[in-house]
Amino acid sequence: MIIIIFGVSCAGKTTIGKLLARELGWRFLEADDFHPAANIEKMRSGHPLTDEDRWPWLERLRQQIERSLAAGEKAVLACSALKRAYRARLRVSDEVKFVFLRGDYALVEKHLRRRHGHFMNAALLQSQFDDLEEPQWDENVLTIELGRTPKEIVERIKTKLNLAGSG
Repeated sequence: MIIIIFGVSCAGKTTIGKLLARELGWRFLEADDFHPAANIEKMRSGHPLTDEDRWPWLERLRQQIERSLAAGEKAVLACSALKRAYRARLRVSDEVKFVFLRGDYALVEKHLRRRHGHFMNAALLQSQFDDLEEPQWDENVLTIELGRTPKEIVERIKTKLNLAGSG
């Protein structure tokens, strides 16, 4: 199984993903590590990525998901996956589960202001919300509202995905 934790920048994808992976004893994957250098530089300089920028990155992620599933590896992937088409590209089988971390702009911006040492330019947060296509009922996505502690969010994910005894 692959669990993809998604949402806008600074929603807590990496924090929640790492904690969930550690508690389950699964591998953690950071989607940012799959970006080509040009994408990172573009974001660092304050320019939002286009779909054309994102498709090769999504293809690299899809290939990693396929490799992990083929190897029987369980993993948690932190990935923005802002658009329905992106999520569809990453959903290679029923063994891929999506968890959406939903929060309003003010809450996420507060998180972003406390964050240091990341390439994501604060000016791009609005572009993330502009690009976000919240999941619809037919996507079979678990939505978690932000505002709880990371530990509480992880416990909720484990309960909702029936992962309490997993490892």
